Amino acid sequence: MAAVYLDNSATTRVCSAAAEKAYELMTEVYGNPSSLHTMGYRAEQELTAARRAVAGLIGCEPEAVYFTSGGTEANNLAVLGSVEAHLHGGRHIVTTAVEHASVAACCDRLEAQGYEVTRLVPDENGTLTAAQIAEACRPDTVLVAVMLVNNETGARFPLEQAVAAIRKRAPKAHIHCDAVQAAGKLPLRAERWGLDSLSVSAHKIHGPKGCGALYLRRGARVIPRNLGGKQESSLRCGTEAAPLIAAFGAAVEQLPPPHVQMAHYDSLRQRLLAQLGDDPAVVFHLPAGGVPYIIHLSLPGWRSETLLHFLAQQEIYVSSGSACSKGAKSPVLTALGLPESEIDSALRISLCRDNTPRDIDRLTQALTEAMAQLAHR
Repeated sequence: MAAVYLDNSATTRVCSAAAEKAYELMTEVYGNPSSLHTMGYRAEQELTAARRAVAGLIGCEPEAVYFTSGGTEANNLAVLGSVEAHLHGGRHIVTTAVEHASVAACCDRLEAQGYEVTRLVPDENGTLTAAQIAEACRPDTVLVAVMLVNNETGARFPLEQAVAAIRKRAPKAHIHCDAVQAAGKLPLRAERWGLDSLSVSAHKIHGPKGCGALYLRRGARVIPRNLGGKQESSLRCGTEAAPLIAAFGAAVEQLPPPHVQMAHYDSLRQRLLAQLGDDPAVVFHLPAGGVPYIIHLSLPGWRSETLLHFLAQQEIYVSSGSACSKGAKSPVLTALGLPESEIDSALRISLCRDNTPRDIDRLTQALTEAMAQLAHR
């Protein structure tokens, strides 16, 4: 029986078009994009095509796209690089208590260096409002870093609706958005929204691991984190990973329109809720206005690790939270103040365009069997 993969917020299967493009760049168009000969020129043209595709994904001009090794590097570059570029702009940072580790760890470091960090905590429904984001800002706010979609709960934070108010309250602030879990599924309009920076990652949209991109608004200042070359306009030095970047572009071009994907995800989530929603042993955590492709639930009395092993034995793959936490207790769920029993039994089901109703049926059947067979604490 085929595997049921429902851990797409951790990573996705590389689509055929992206894999084929990477292979082409590794075996045929393998020149260094900075080389002046024909092979180098051909590689550089592939990067140009990929940059154009990713710009369309982000909603910006190609010149505003800078390729990185992934979402983590893009977030580090935006957060640390923008603060370093504005050392005299202020000492206050606004973020959330549920950011991805690549943003949260940067804010922790800056706090240790003397910055004041305001971490907004979502309400009991897992949500934040644009007004809450803006009202946390002050004249000395140098950075606002808020994700668009939470990687564990699926909450959708309306950062783009807060930009105008942020500019009034904190005119010196760099506004950064981690859009890794939104890219390819929700429409992104980085330039229209007025953001200073925005990060995306290839391996969340059926591209390869090891490649991401940072949008940087014209005029926004960021200090590079690595030195030694003029690649990516000197913002991200080092020979470009041309096979991965070209594959990123190929993956973008295979994406169905967002409205088509949303209808698919809505249908699958409704199927899951119809089968488990009335079971008193299952607690769903569905943020108001959250995305339908990340579904968070708990089975109090059964540990996540035990459930994961039970499901894996049937070749059904979900997660207990962010893959970046490596099995540690989720700081996101802890920040939300969930009961320990729900944190310890949390499961995240994250969908992609390849998932089917049969995948949902197999998952719900397996979870029902797990509750019947496994010891209840």
